[in-house]
Amino acid sequence: MRPLRLTAGLVLALAAGPARAADRPNVVFLLADDMRADAVAALGNPTVKTPNLDLLVRSGFVFRNTYCMGSMVGAVCNPSRHMLLSGKSLFRYDPKKADGTFADVMGKDGYETWHLGKRGNTAREYHKAFHHSAYLNEKRERTSGHHGRTAADRAVAFLKSGWDRKKPVFLFLAFEGPHDPRVAANEWMKLYDQESIPLPRNFKPFHPFDNGDLLTRDEALAPWPRTPAVVRKHLHDYYACISSIDHNAGRVVAALKDLGELDNTIIVFAADHGLAIGSHGLFGKQNLYEHSMKAPLVFAGPGIKPGSSDALVYLFDIFPTVADLCGATVPDGLDGRSLAPMMRGEKNGVRDTVFLAYKDVQRAVRRGDWKLIRYPKVDVTQLFDLKADPDELKSLAADPAQANRVREMMSLLGKEQKRYADKAPLTVANPRPAAVDESFFRTATRPNK
Repeated sequence: MRPLRLTAGLVLALAAGPARAADRPNVVFLLADDMRADAVAALGNPTVKTPNLDLLVRSGFVFRNTYCMGSMVGAVCNPSRHMLLSGKSLFRYDPKKADGTFADVMGKDGYETWHLGKRGNTAREYHKAFHHSAYLNEKRERTSGHHGRTAADRAVAFLKSGWDRKKPVFLFLAFEGPHDPRVAANEWMKLYDQESIPLPRNFKPFHPFDNGDLLTRDEALAPWPRTPAVVRKHLHDYYACISSIDHNAGRVVAALKDLGELDNTIIVFAADHGLAIGSHGLFGKQNLYEHSMKAPLVFAGPGIKPGSSDALVYLFDIFPTVADLCGATVPDGLDGRSLAPMMRGEKNGVRDTVFLAYKDVQRAVRRGDWKLIRYPKVDVTQLFDLKADPDELKSLAADPAQANRVREMMSLLGKEQKRYADKAPLTVANPRPAAVDESFFRTATRPNK
């Protein structure tokens, strides 16, 4: 079976205005799990095969600097989804209150709301605000060989026979992949030649120092030192699962076309965060590098002109953006900001700074092309010029010529902490040694399975 390919007619339909001007646009939100921002061919990956997502990218508006703010727990997907569905930041969302959340707002504004996604590490109270909500069997889906197939089956069935088409629909479909365990059927695996898959440009056998969570479960998915062969094997599985998701995302879009609803549907594609898979000697998302905190974000549909932006945005901006595009009333007090004015060409951005946090061991701030990461428990600071060094390979923190910039960025980091009510210290009285050696990893990790 080949990946489903959308036709050129679908591309035109996605960019066209609604066929029924009086109708409210439908919204279909497709959310991947653990998918890097660069894991779509049309977003610059020369290896991965994503024909359906490529057409969304080409017909829609892309935000190339979309961040998950971070996490206070190892399961980064948990707070990411809470932020996304609440429109609030890492230190402000309340997982016990569904009032004023994404589904609640869309439902009260006349939408029939439907959710299907993961049960573990997710916002169950927020899901209760959907008119229809159900969960996938995570292990079964991730080991089925066809990431996204069951999810697409159920979404298509709802669209064709369960949806009361007197109302517009808000469909939130959260795929189980490409999160591990990554098992892909041969039809997806054979799309790739494992030996020719390029390594990440920032591949390293080891992370060069203790980042505070080097022994978390994601980092134990492969042995240290990371080897090219092991990383290529993981990337092969990863890309194959993404191609399966791409195929099944295309099935949902095709169902909308079959129903005559595609030209009146806003499609949003995103992921909850990224993943390392060999970058910086890491495998997980428990770090604040670009590869782990950034996610793809694409909007396509009626009234959305093709384009892209490098402005700094958060995933929790999606909620107010969709509400704005649909004319829904957005509650006061959200941290998220509508990106619709950027898509309409009215603004160049909605913020000049992004703040990131992971547990009490990592903090980061980005403004413009400069990014600082602070590791208080080991007294390490990194400074990157992302324009010259997008892969964060050369820290400039120790460069005397950047001393003033380091001070300015540290001050900015402190201000952003106050803005978001983060009370974690940026220095500690007795930092532990930052250096690690091979014995540190070999005695604490298990081999890849």
